[in-house]
Amino acid sequence: MKWALGILGGIATLIAIIAISGLVLPREHVASMSATLKAPPDSVWAVLADTKAYPSWRGDVEKVESLPPVKGKRSWKESADGSSITYVAEEELPPQRLVSRIANEDLPFGGAWTYELTPAAAGTRVKITENGWVSNPIFRFVSHFVLGETATMDKYLRALGQHFGERVTPS
Repeated sequence: MKWALGILGGIATLIAIIAISGLVLPREHVASMSATLKAPPDSVWAVLADTKAYPSWRGDVEKVESLPPVKGKRSWKESADGSSITYVAEEELPPQRLVSRIANEDLPFGGAWTYELTPAAAGTRVKITENGWVSNPIFRFVSHFVLGETATMDKYLRALGQHFGERVTPS
């Protein structure tokens, strides 16, 4: 019985340490990653802007549904694993800049991704900058120390490269 209480006490202590550590971390964060593709900016832009085709090249998206515009701006819902996230294209400047923002207000996280496409000698440099926030301190700890704040961008850029038949290493 003592060992069971000791284990429970250890688990409670670990959860408390994680929660306190998460509270110490800032709620907001900014993170960036980039990769260079051999494709020209117009081709890369066409893929980024075609949200309906995301399930064909992004393994983490099962379905995309176009939604009515929000204040005149394009919006869509991405679904996977029984959950969905709604996005609004806050800014679209083809083929240079796209800013998409999470529109859901009931999620424990949110923010915007800014995609910047810059012509490069080999094709196009794609830079994604996330201006995000995480409200739950435990999720904030996990996002920062376990998953990494750039993990989703890394996965996205690798999938984008694969779509163009390339193996990219985001940095």
